[in-house]
Order: sequence, then structure tokens, then C-alpha cells
Amino acid sequence: AFKDFALQLLGNLYESQITHTGHRISVLGATSGDTGAAAIHGLLGKEGVTTFILYPDGRISPLQERQMTCTGADNVFPLAIKGSFDDAQTAMKTVFEDRAFAEEVGLSAVNSINLARILAQCVYYLYAFFSLPDDLRSDITFVVPTGNFGNVLAGWLVQRMGVPIKGFRVATNQNDILHRLFQTGTYELEAVAPSVAPSMDIQVASNFERFIYYAEGRDPARVREIIATFKSTGKYVFETFESAGFSSSRTDDAQIAQIIKDVYATYGYVADPHTACGFAEGFEGKEIILATAHPAKFPDTIESAIGQDSTHPSLEALKSRPIVKYSVEPTPEAIKAFMRAHV
Repeated sequence: AFKDFALQLLGNLYESQITHTGHRISVLGATSGDTGAAAIHGLLGKEGVTTFILYPDGRISPLQERQMTCTGADNVFPLAIKGSFDDAQTAMKTVFEDRAFAEEVGLSAVNSINLARILAQCVYYLYAFFSLPDDLRSDITFVVPTGNFGNVLAGWLVQRMGVPIKGFRVATNQNDILHRLFQTGTYELEAVAPSVAPSMDIQVASNFERFIYYAEGRDPARVREIIATFKSTGKYVFETFESAGFSSSRTDDAQIAQIIKDVYATYGYVADPHTACGFAEGFEGKEIILATAHPAKFPDTIESAIGQDSTHPSLEALKSRPIVKYSVEPTPEAIKAFMRAHV
């Protein structure tokens, strides 16, 4: 997945930190499908690191789960929780707010709440932009399949650094809180609807808080006010909402299947269900669509759409390995108790 770019770097940064400080690290993350596997494999073999990854049981693809649960490593703990990714992420954030516990276990993050993740992802926007002919650069829109808003935020930060990117399209699945926001200026919570693009089955995009910070004049008190209102009421209406060069689109499951079929027929390219959302408004040659993951992670959806398998050797090898996972309640207390028992 695209998250491997940043998490391979982050694993090496953590290893360097441990070498210099001599202190062990307990890494805690929450995943809607791709971050968990990328984090685990970025940290495999790193001395002094114990990895705990929360994920919504039954709400990610079987191969996404196997990438986390079939490593055979004794310092990796995939924690299956009842509920949605939002439930996992909320519990994780509360754990991080306990400063005493963080100090006790050497807590650190691999989710995009860790800004190092976002900064590392800036690199491929620069690579893509400067790979274009000079005469095309000023008219290019990056189209980014979006769940937690981290990937598109990286591109937006590149733009703020001075790279003249025309704009960004946030491509959502049927969990469309961000699409509704960019269309109406209202940020309103709805129930998570499981989809064939499970890594985007998110309603509360944690990195959107960072966008609010810049959009609201870098005023942290204002950000706290907005988030507090949203948490208490499930809704926040921006009286004046500046889209800052963003547009958006929404794609439901039936549309995703049709897009996968159409893209394959037109380009011979097999798009995974999340990448397919990027093609929602067609492709006119003035967009760079960011792909998210290998289609082999979603074999049922791909076979249903184009009538053929998509495979990858490393994923096929996982099918013969035993699954090792741990059931944990999505509460900060349960998560902290499990971590204390295994660090």
C-alpha cells in the first residue's frame, strides 16, 4: 500500500532512536486495513520495539487481516476490536492522552497522527509533479482516495511549501463525510457503512483537524472549539468555509465495481476498490490519480468486476500461515491493560 513509503522510513527512525537512547518503544496504531500491515512490516526485525495494532474485526479484507496476523513475530500484537475503525481510533487517541501511561510503556505512534508519516508522504507528490513536462505542471489536479485525510494533507502541505499544484480532489467511498463537507460546509457524523473499499470506511478523519488549524488562521483555541462542538453534537456548520483548492467526489459500491470494469477495459489497468474511487469523475489527462494498494488484497471485488483473479506472491504465501490475533474491547482501559501485560 502507499503507506509503506512512510512506514519503512518510520521503522528506521525508531530503530535509530532506540540505538541512541537505549529505551524500548511500544508502538500503538489503529488501522482501517492498510496502515496496520505497513506498520508491522516496517517494524519487523527492529530491536526494542513492540507493536500493537487495533483493527475492526470483520471489517477489513481477509488478506489485509492476514498481513497483520500471520507474521509469526512474538513482538507483534494485532488487536481485533468490536466496532468500526472510528471506535479503534478514538480509543487509541485517548490512550495517547494518558501521559503517565505513555511514559510507562514508551508509547509512540505509527498512524498519521504522527506527523513524520505525513512529511514522508510529501515525497511522492514532489516526484510526480516534477516528472511532468513543464507545460503541464500548472494545470494538474491530484486526485486522492481519502479516508483519514492524511494522504491528501501531505499533498496540500507540499502546495503550501510553494509547489504550484492547481488543486486536489478528495475521492470518498459511500462513507462521505468529507465529500459532504466540501460540498456544503457542514461536517456531520453518520454511521459507518461497510463497503468494498474498507480502508476508507471512516467518518471521523483525524487529519482533518490539521486542515482546520490552517483554515481557521492557525488558532488552536478555535480548533478545540470546533472539535468539541463536533464531538458533543455530531455536527459542525462552518459559517464561511474556504475549500482551499479542494473539490470532492463520492462513489458507492455499485459504482466502484463498474469503474474497476471500465478502467480495465479502457487502460488494461486493474484498480483496487479504493483507487477506483479516484476515477469517479473520469480521467481527462489533467489529473494525477494516487493509487492506494495492490488489487490482490481485494480478490472477491476484483473477480466480481472483471471476471479474473488478481494475485501477488507474498499475499498468496500468507494463506497457508496460521492467524494469531487478540480480541480486545475498544476502551482505553482494556487496551492499556493488554499493553502492560505484553511489553
